[in-house]
Amino acid sequence: MMNVFQELQEQRWDDHRYYHQSRINQSLHLLSAFSFLTAYAYLTINPVVSALMGWGLAMVSRQIGHFFFEPKDYDKVNRVTHEHKEDIKVGYNLKRKVVLLSIWALTPVVLWFQPAMFGLMEPFSGWSGYLYSLSVLWIGLGGAALVFRTVQLFFIRDVSTGLVWFLKILTDPFHDIKMYYRSPFYLMRGQLIDPMTEVSERAATTMEDEERVRSV
Repeated sequence: MMNVFQELQEQRWDDHRYYHQSRINQSLHLLSAFSFLTAYAYLTINPVVSALMGWGLAMVSRQIGHFFFEPKDYDKVNRVTHEHKEDIKVGYNLKRKVVLLSIWALTPVVLWFQPAMFGLMEPFSGWSGYLYSLSVLWIGLGGAALVFRTVQLFFIRDVSTGLVWFLKILTDPFHDIKMYYRSPFYLMRGQLIDPMTEVSERAATTMEDEERVRSV
């Protein structure tokens, strides 16, 4: 259990320092987090509201931050290139997100011309039926994307990494609120990029620990 917790903390730490340096991106993740929690709450009450909040607001705002506001030049804080960060990304990097978001954007069109989705569901009737069927598709797509990447990580990394990533994604809204609730205030002060002082402090501590071990 301790190993799971440690790996979860490590994945969250890497996610923060590598992919959430923009205060705009952090603020959009805060909006996304509240939207996802609303989607969670409505999942069994009203799937239409859940899907619209989860995909239409939470996912869109989240990915706008990553695609348009997160720096993509050389990362001086972590001393790595953007390409390196894309290669080591545990979850969905930008290329994978393009594929996933493209599928999401195409589902309303496909459903309109295939009301039964090739026999996978009952044909809808009227606009309310269309929205309900679309919401079921979007919720299913979200679950499928989560399971697909988790299983993929079983093979390209290991089972532990996949399961921890699965847990991380489900709990990200709670963690994002904890991490980024102050980001809008920094943004209003004109701070567009997080100085990431904790990254430098942690690196310095690690170097001190390594020096201490060598001296023993």
